[in-house]
Amino acid sequence: MILVIASVDWRTSPYLALGFLYVLPIVLSAGFLPRWATVLLGLGCAVLAEAFGLADRSFVRLVLEAVALSGCGLFVAELCRNRQLTLKVQERFRALVETSPAAIITVNDRGVVELANRAADALMLPSEGHLSGQPIAAFVPELQHAFRREEESQFRASMHCQVHRGNGENCAAEVWFSTYHEGGVPKLAAIIADVSEQRSVAVQSDSTPPEGIERLALNGREVAILRLVFEGLPNREIASRLEMTGSAAKHTLERLFSKTGAHSRSQLVRVALERYRDLL
Repeated sequence: MILVIASVDWRTSPYLALGFLYVLPIVLSAGFLPRWATVLLGLGCAVLAEAFGLADRSFVRLVLEAVALSGCGLFVAELCRNRQLTLKVQERFRALVETSPAAIITVNDRGVVELANRAADALMLPSEGHLSGQPIAAFVPELQHAFRREEESQFRASMHCQVHRGNGENCAAEVWFSTYHEGGVPKLAAIIADVSEQRSVAVQSDSTPPEGIERLALNGREVAILRLVFEGLPNREIASRLEMTGSAAKHTLERLFSKTGAHSRSQLVRVALERYRDLL
């Protein structure tokens, strides 16, 4: 391409200058050449442009053309290298997710599973064989309440709950999830671990949300503690964060258990998601 441009520029040199076209081969080759070769290519093209240009020879113009052409090539080269690094990181992350023994999923704002690794398919056993494209409410209903389209805040939390498998069975699971935004659209990523063997009795009884209890009003301190419990902080950090004594934090937490009907922190997190979502 450089030879063609130089040949045409030489033939039309008394009437037309085509030196600006040298940027095309530099941009096209910048993603494959090392940096020093890109600089040399820009310098060579600048020499050709100056040799067949309409104006008189000028060293200053030669230097400026060489800097401009080399700069364009180096800029495109950095874009290509950054893109290649991003693709490598994505490939490594995808391999890490696929080989993880824990079930990993992402859910879009419509509550539909976008991505799911093999462990997630094996854990939830959807009837179609693949979890992607399935509504998360059919397998982990609690995650359906984890985010709302109109909210911009992001948060992370964990909870114990029941996972409904595609074959009709249930299993106790521990879920770590985090909300995020992609292109302005809220989404959710979750790691789900089967803990039915360790908590076969305790989790099944604890994961059942209290029924028939209406939402009671919470005061400012109770709301603040509920938010911190939702973030997974222990009593000591809650007391330190709110500048109160440990006994006062414990007493307020007991009032929260009484008002919500929850019997554990994980159950309180679920109640908070279902009844007090607007306060979080």
